[in-house]
Amino acid sequence: MEVKVFLRNLRTAPRKSKEVVDLIRNKNVAEARALLEFTVKRSADPVLKLLNSAVASAVNDFHLEESNLKISKIWVDEGPKLKRSFPMSRGRAYPIMKRTSHITLAVSEINPKKEEKPVVKKEIKAKKIVKKK
Repeated sequence: MEVKVFLRNLRTAPRKSKEVVDLIRNKNVAEARALLEFTVKRSADPVLKLLNSAVASAVNDFHLEESNLKISKIWVDEGPKLKRSFPMSRGRAYPIMKRTSHITLAVSEINPKKEEKPVVKKEIKAKKIVKKK
């Protein structure tokens, strides 16, 4: 079972968010939390919130064990750019691009449980054999 959560329009450049995301890729949840709590980057706090949200979803909605979860996929996409300008001398204006990020995180089980399907027993009907004389 895979649980996906999304963080849209984070006001941090994707290049800076990717540094934090690369730290926790393919780690289990406890290890990733510890790394994010002590990472001194601006985007570490929103990614930690996103991870906590994914774990809460997996535990409450899908009845998965928190100790059996790992980060299977995590990636950063570029969001919309906020376009601003910086006034310069002689009436010029330099463009400023304030970049945003979209972060997607997928949490899955380390050892997935095999779901047992109920066995349906079929009744075999005996055919009557009629002998012709």
